[in-house]
Amino acid sequence: MYPKSYLFVPGSRPERFAKACDSGADAVILDLEDAVAPAAKAQARDAVCTWLAEGGRAYVRINAAGTQWFDADVAALASSQGLIGLVVPKAESADALADVAAKLPESTVLLPLLESAVGFDNLRAIAHAPKVQRLLFGTLDFQVDMGIRGDGDELLYFRSRLTLASRVAGIAAPVDGVTASIDDGALIQAEATRARNFGFKAKLCIHPRQIASVHAAFSPTVDEVEWAKRVRAAVEVSDGAATTVDGKMVDLPVILKANEILEAAGIKE
Repeated sequence: MYPKSYLFVPGSRPERFAKACDSGADAVILDLEDAVAPAAKAQARDAVCTWLAEGGRAYVRINAAGTQWFDADVAALASSQGLIGLVVPKAESADALADVAAKLPESTVLLPLLESAVGFDNLRAIAHAPKVQRLLFGTLDFQVDMGIRGDGDELLYFRSRLTLASRVAGIAAPVDGVTASIDDGALIQAEATRARNFGFKAKLCIHPRQIASVHAAFSPTVDEVEWAKRVRAAVEVSDGAATTVDGKMVDLPVILKANEILEAAGIKE
């Protein structure tokens, strides 16, 4: 199972690393980019590498290609035993991702963060780049780059493109961007549910208080699980013959959907 939640933690706050891992988030991203001031970049990188060397495990968001810190970030982290994967911000080139991938151990993955028009223009190639596990949507930076106001209907086309590109490339479903609000659980869950409806299977988080709402949105509801159970029961009784559930025909796509729900809920046959 891939993570449903990815929690950002500033790389300059090593005292928070272990706490983040115990927060209930499925995955933790130690951030060397936006969360760290330029003067603190090298110190934060050292703190992240030290923590990973001492047994910590996490993803790390490095600084973008073209910045003065990019090469040093990749070089320092490439040999870190506890590194699960690199989050690559401002991802715009499949060739650049391939160059990074070539420097990493076999088991280390890449999570490109799509944040620009150029990135979306090269989306298909990026999704097929080596070691790419899934795509992340950097909604806030993308809105700035495109001059878009709002992250609702204004971004639906781009969310759909991420889902399609991921499916065609055979990688995990994409991850939606952050919700700025920390304490509005209803808003966080609503935005995560919208992302789920577009085929996303996870969301970026900026605070532990967001995690429960995100997990709720990406988990099957009680009604969905009960429906899936009824479908499975009807199929077993019909022994392959045509059948219905709740007055609706049950065919192969319905059965596959029911199985997906039950699997996500941890219910085995």
